[in-house]
Amino acid sequence: MSETANTNKEKKLNGRRALPSNNSNDEENEVPEMEAFGLIPRGFNPKDYLRVVDIHMFKEPQEVNKQQHHTDKYYNPKLIVRRGQPFQIQIDFNRPYRPETDKFWLEYLIGRYPQQNKGTYIPILVGHVLKPGEWGAKIIHKENNSIRLSIMSSATCIVGKFRLYVAVWTPFGILRTHRNSATDTYILFNPWCQQDAVYLDDEKEREEYVLNDVGIVFHGNINDIKLRSWSYGQFEENILDACLFLMDKAELELSGRGNPIKICRVASAVINSRDDNGVIAGSWDNMYDYGVAPSAWTGSVDILLEYYSSKQPVRYGQCWVFAGVFNTFLRCLGIPARLITNYSSAHDNNANLQMDIFLDNEGQVDTKMTKDSIWNYHCWNEAWMTRPDLPVGFGGWQVVDGTPQETSDGMYRCGPASVQAIKHGHVCFQFDAPFVYAEVNSDIVYSRKDKNGTQVIEKIDTTHIGQLIVTKEVGGDGMMEITEEYKFQEGSDEERLALETAVMYGVKKQTTQDTTYQPQTDVDMELQVQKVVIGSDFKVTITFRNKSRNYYTATTYLSGNIVFYTGVAKNEFKKHSFSAKLEPYSSSAFDVVIKSSEYLSDLLDQASFHFFVTARINETGKILATQKATVLEIPTLRIKTQGEMVAGKEMSVTVEFTNPLKQTLENVTLRIEGPGVLRTMKKEFRQIPTNSTLTWEIKCIPKLPGLRKLIASLNCNALRHVYGELNVQIQKP
Repeated sequence: MSETANTNKEKKLNGRRALPSNNSNDEENEVPEMEAFGLIPRGFNPKDYLRVVDIHMFKEPQEVNKQQHHTDKYYNPKLIVRRGQPFQIQIDFNRPYRPETDKFWLEYLIGRYPQQNKGTYIPILVGHVLKPGEWGAKIIHKENNSIRLSIMSSATCIVGKFRLYVAVWTPFGILRTHRNSATDTYILFNPWCQQDAVYLDDEKEREEYVLNDVGIVFHGNINDIKLRSWSYGQFEENILDACLFLMDKAELELSGRGNPIKICRVASAVINSRDDNGVIAGSWDNMYDYGVAPSAWTGSVDILLEYYSSKQPVRYGQCWVFAGVFNTFLRCLGIPARLITNYSSAHDNNANLQMDIFLDNEGQVDTKMTKDSIWNYHCWNEAWMTRPDLPVGFGGWQVVDGTPQETSDGMYRCGPASVQAIKHGHVCFQFDAPFVYAEVNSDIVYSRKDKNGTQVIEKIDTTHIGQLIVTKEVGGDGMMEITEEYKFQEGSDEERLALETAVMYGVKKQTTQDTTYQPQTDVDMELQVQKVVIGSDFKVTITFRNKSRNYYTATTYLSGNIVFYTGVAKNEFKKHSFSAKLEPYSSSAFDVVIKSSEYLSDLLDQASFHFFVTARINETGKILATQKATVLEIPTLRIKTQGEMVAGKEMSVTVEFTNPLKQTLENVTLRIEGPGVLRTMKKEFRQIPTNSTLTWEIKCIPKLPGLRKLIASLNCNALRHVYGELNVQIQKP
């Protein structure tokens, strides 16, 4: 099998290996149709021997293979099966098959340099029994010139697209079928197979985490959770090929493609464009020229197909876009996966489990000194697999993150990190557990330099970071809280122990010995922000509770900032200071009004604000500090359908939107998509005047019956993150 095609793409050898690296599923070698054993006698006629006339793959969605292997939803004409589970093919010969004298076997090949010991060349002899989880074939039916075979693939085999040949032995050489791409077979991970590393034992979870092609992204912030749908579209046309191409792009050796740990690790790097020209270019600066604003995407399909055809990074993404595309990749290959949102996520630049917020002498935040940022939310993925590389007990959900935040082994990637290891503080286990541990467990430390240069800690907040971690519930659109999968109850003995374990394993935790920390304990300060729709005025309320018998005055500063959802401030739009008189044993509340004219001109993507309040108690010199992020309500799109909704028949969909702002919206883009109902459609509108309603009607022909989801987005410079969705029940024709 070592004959290789002498094309001009011949790879360079590097002197260390006999064959070049085999890391493209796309490349092929030439396989001889006649492999002679020596000199062929003159009278030899191949037609005298058993000859293959046709091969039937039973590859239609309604046929046995795709039904049994849960691959009937893939919009792909070829056979797609899952590993470690038998599938059937039929071979038609030129005459009846005689087992006593005829000898034939199957050959599955992948890549340019097939080798048996690498699992890239798989010869299969026909036997009498199939062993679970091992390559084999047996005849289950004989009729006239045809035989039907049941073929078992290995539960650990390479995941990808294999070429199939049937070889027949003759005394003078081996006769093979010619190359026929119609018999190509995709082999995927199999969460239904107990021997597979991604085996998941709950059918409802498999339906959600492998077969559901739409999901929900939770965003907003901890005080105002927002949700939007995302179309994963893992079964759409060409998506499977695009996902296999990502592994070629990452140059993952074919022999490593049966291992979900390796696949997740290289995919978390190739999903972002940093350092490898991967799928999505991130942009967090509110400038999206020459690209699509992250908030405008409604799903992964357009992004993956654009990358597959252009081979250039698609612009632009932010965390939920990276996570949405990563989820599509994982589910498409058969690895159970879900999208996670961590509210108040720490992006800790020096991994010391401490978000340092520095105040100046006035008690205001020193933006030059403060490097760490708290993201309102951050999305990543969990993938389900065993971890034979770790001690027992660390399999199950693994964190993988395609958003480029920090480098790991020299590349922007993160994971897989065991969720169980993070919970218990066992952050010594690969990969990147300390970084994820910090994202969900850091403390916020407010400190300022005293006049004599000592660092004075004004406040330590141990509960703000990672206070809520969520994902979409199984089988519904609701929210499922999974915070306790990542951490023990705040303040419990177990939580302290996990922290000490993490510190023991090298997570840096700065001590507070060299700094003085004596907070003011007899006065509490609280911050409340009114919820309003974008474009309205609102108020911020600061409440003091004086629990002592003393009379205090507090010099109070409020700073309002427009922030990116990553917690990075764009600019301060509101400064307000006042003196508060605090009577003994009483509460007093102070309102500050924020006018829409103060914030509208600078508003960013997600309409996020961040308020800091610091108050100095004049009598003691102590400082109280608190902060709160808030998001404005953004109007939604309305989607309606008219007439009957039947698979294969034209239906009508209308999208409506009313502009709530006191300004005209310009250059507005609408997009809508729905897996199985309609491919992404886009429309541009020049202007939408204030308070006026836009209507867009489209016609489409749904492909598949069942419960489907339509997802729409509206985007323009003044207003982003406008979404709408509708569940539609498509009837059978």
